[in-house]
Amino acid sequence: MKSLKGIKVLLGPSTFALHDNKPLDHLIEAGCEVIENPYKRKITKPELLELLSDNVSGLIAGLEPLDFDVLKMSKLKVISRCGSGLSNVDLEAAAEMNITVCSTPEAPVQAVAELTLGSMLSLLRHIHQMDRDLHSGEWVKRIGIQLKNKTVVIIGFGRIGQCLTDLLMPFQTKIMAVDPYFEGSLYNNDNVSLVSLEEALPKADIITIHSSGETCILGEKELSLIKKGTFLLNAGRGNLVDEAALIKVIENGYVAGAWLDTFMQEPYRGPLTEYSQVLLTPHVGSYTAECRSRMETEAVNNLITVLRNE
Repeated sequence: MKSLKGIKVLLGPSTFALHDNKPLDHLIEAGCEVIENPYKRKITKPELLELLSDNVSGLIAGLEPLDFDVLKMSKLKVISRCGSGLSNVDLEAAAEMNITVCSTPEAPVQAVAELTLGSMLSLLRHIHQMDRDLHSGEWVKRIGIQLKNKTVVIIGFGRIGQCLTDLLMPFQTKIMAVDPYFEGSLYNNDNVSLVSLEEALPKADIITIHSSGETCILGEKELSLIKKGTFLLNAGRGNLVDEAALIKVIENGYVAGAWLDTFMQEPYRGPLTEYSQVLLTPHVGSYTAECRSRMETEAVNNLITVLRNE
């Protein structure tokens, strides 16, 4: 078995091996020289250029900006994404520079879908708001609504969207899926209607986003189509929702409650923190012990396999 002694590998994710040392141990046992994320947050482009400048061959990637400029200046042979989406990687540039790109698309599915369902229920029943009330010494009973018979629009009907659909089935919801790239033969469920975004938005009681990519899906124009009292959830990418437009529809009551796990700028400290009907989490869709262990293990295995075949 080929030794990887002395090969430098940068760890992009800020919490890599936080709950399970085995993936990190595996890298070290293979002979790799591991460079940890010194910032313990998402690495910026200038920081990434500096960290990759010293003959780093492998990157366990989070959501760092891996664009043409970064890849051109690097000596990378493999980018092993600890997660599913690759929208932060310039795949054409990577191919041009013979950099192998891997990901772990199956690992986060259950964790993200479960957190979405939990957040959905919290919004509908105002759980997070009543928790804050009680912690502030206030006894306030808030009237919520039930999930049963609600129309849930799932934008992005890939692995996570389909898993969420399965979790929602016992609640007797009506599911409308929006995904121009979806191939119906991959998921067979008579309770799901595949429709356009324009058709879905006015009918939605709940909208939940599970798309990849960096292009805004819900801007001012799209949010003008929703009905009053809609709930909005985003577990995809932060750029998929125009945050300024979202604030407007929160203030006029068209969005009754929102959950965001991803943001245009992270760490997030923006104006959405001022709205009690908005539930915010710090990009933790994949943060279960089981999911992190699987993602990190698969990412390390992918990286080692590529490096040994070089």
